[in-house]
Amino acid sequence: MLLLNPGPVTLSERVRRSLLQTDLCHREPEFFDLQDEARKRLVAAYALDPAVWSAVLMTGSGTAAVESMIAGLVPEGGRLLVVENGVYGDRIAQIAKQYGIDHEVVKYEWMQAPDIEAIIGLLDAKKFTNVAIIHHETTTGRLNAIDQLSRACKERGIGLLLDAVSSFGAEAIDFDGGGIVAIAATANKCLHGVPGAAFVIARRDALAQAASRTYYLGIARLAKLQDARSTPFTPSVHAYYALVEALREFEEEGGWRARHQRYAKLAEQVRAGLAALGIESALSPAESSVVLRAYRLPKGVTYETLHDALKAKGFVIYAGQGGLSTELFRISTMGALDANDMDRLISSFVALLR
Repeated sequence: MLLLNPGPVTLSERVRRSLLQTDLCHREPEFFDLQDEARKRLVAAYALDPAVWSAVLMTGSGTAAVESMIAGLVPEGGRLLVVENGVYGDRIAQIAKQYGIDHEVVKYEWMQAPDIEAIIGLLDAKKFTNVAIIHHETTTGRLNAIDQLSRACKERGIGLLLDAVSSFGAEAIDFDGGGIVAIAATANKCLHGVPGAAFVIARRDALAQAASRTYYLGIARLAKLQDARSTPFTPSVHAYYALVEALREFEEEGGWRARHQRYAKLAEQVRAGLAALGIESALSPAESSVVLRAYRLPKGVTYETLHDALKAKGFVIYAGQGGLSTELFRISTMGALDANDMDRLISSFVALLR
């Protein structure tokens, strides 16, 4: 079964086999060697300076990393502006509310791009310490344009918190040219690891001033203990095995640029194949990530019918979310997939539409 949903992904045999390595106690040096390698490779994925940036690992899904980032890196007494144009922007707003963080939400329709000029105007009109935005909003497959906003944040001394859960490892992220102070991501999307290992990559100066609002996900303690080759809790050891092996494979294959190129070819192959069948893209390629694209359901075909027919052929796709569930379906090209797989997918669509 090939997974075309936005994580978890279809694993390479190499990563799958890594899960069968020896059992490790998380208080032994062998585990800390593994943890150190994962953290080092995550920082190196975008050629970051380890003296400036730190990768902080945690056991959980991508949402755990986002929650840790928001709860820890909006300072005590700080004020957060949340940019929302999909499910995951709304999730950040809910996290801020849960922790009692003073925040404001600027909302856009889920099919709409954020108005960056208007957001910058809001930063000038009101006082904020941080802005949070989703990089790749998988609700629609939109890649939100962040560079102008990031530079504006830096000019104003505002820390940008980036949800890069579905973009880290395949899309460009300008860590040093703007105001990014942290990104949150996970092993089981563009890095092709397994669920259970998530991480925040944060500036060390931001970690030094982190707030303490949460216990298990407290980012300051996690960072401090990991720097000392320790861990506060029992981590998902085998998920870390898979993350390290996936990161080795990632580097050997050419890093995020090569992965971007690979995804882009597969995504365009799917888009062109579906367009030839009269199935429209929800967004243009220029507005979309290379990781996932959303498409309009064919006339007279429900998502359930489409999903079940494709699953019978060996493919798992994803529904639209919320109010878009009756309009859209989504296809991701992450994971151990190739052009032959996409040819078979299009052939399955042809058979269904007949």
